[in-house]
Amino acid sequence: MKKQVIEALKHSRYKVLTESQDLEDVYRLRYKCYRAERSIAENERGIMADAFDETANCVHVGVEMDGKVLASVRLHLVSKLCLISPTLEVFPEVLDNLKRGQTVLDPTRFVIDPEARKNRVPLHFLALRIPFLAAMFYDIDLALAPVRPEHAAFYRRYLGYDVAMKPRIYPGLKKPVQLLTAKFREQRDAVLARTPVFGPVDEIPQSNIVFPDLSGVYIASKEARSRAA
Repeated sequence: MKKQVIEALKHSRYKVLTESQDLEDVYRLRYKCYRAERSIAENERGIMADAFDETANCVHVGVEMDGKVLASVRLHLVSKLCLISPTLEVFPEVLDNLKRGQTVLDPTRFVIDPEARKNRVPLHFLALRIPFLAAMFYDIDLALAPVRPEHAAFYRRYLGYDVAMKPRIYPGLKKPVQLLTAKFREQRDAVLARTPVFGPVDEIPQSNIVFPDLSGVYIASKEARSRAA
């Protein structure tokens, strides 16, 4: 699998999406993917978007191949400066369990073009690199994974997540999701030892992601700042 992922990385690039046309393409890709799994209702516009797409602490990242976005993930960075997050709306107890000032990464809207799946391109690994690299860049304390129960085993095996809460109805989705969480700093080294391609691949420059600093919206926890000093 590592060789397949490396080859896919050589023929793709990551892009932080900010332009309206790029975002509309992602919203249409989401709609296509979720409709293919019958997870959402039909709509005339053929897009899937919500108010969380426009919050200040939201970052959209896509995976491009041949000039087309074939996968994307939406990220929300939660800190004392901004507590907005779609998953925290469904599982608000997460905040109760956090120590004061700790940070959270909430990745949602994980989508892969159905046609690309048929071509056996390992886009799921490429897309999962997005939240992992974001967790490294923003030095977060807790990583969330709101997933359908049938996907939980993958997250537990490859990324060190644990089941935190039972499935609940997620706004706008027909199928319930359960919450997995990982204490990122405790799991990071073990994950990279098992699957190094989740981390930076310096010999393939386009495999890295230039994340925005989110200054004024996100701040790392006191523990993270102390270690960086």
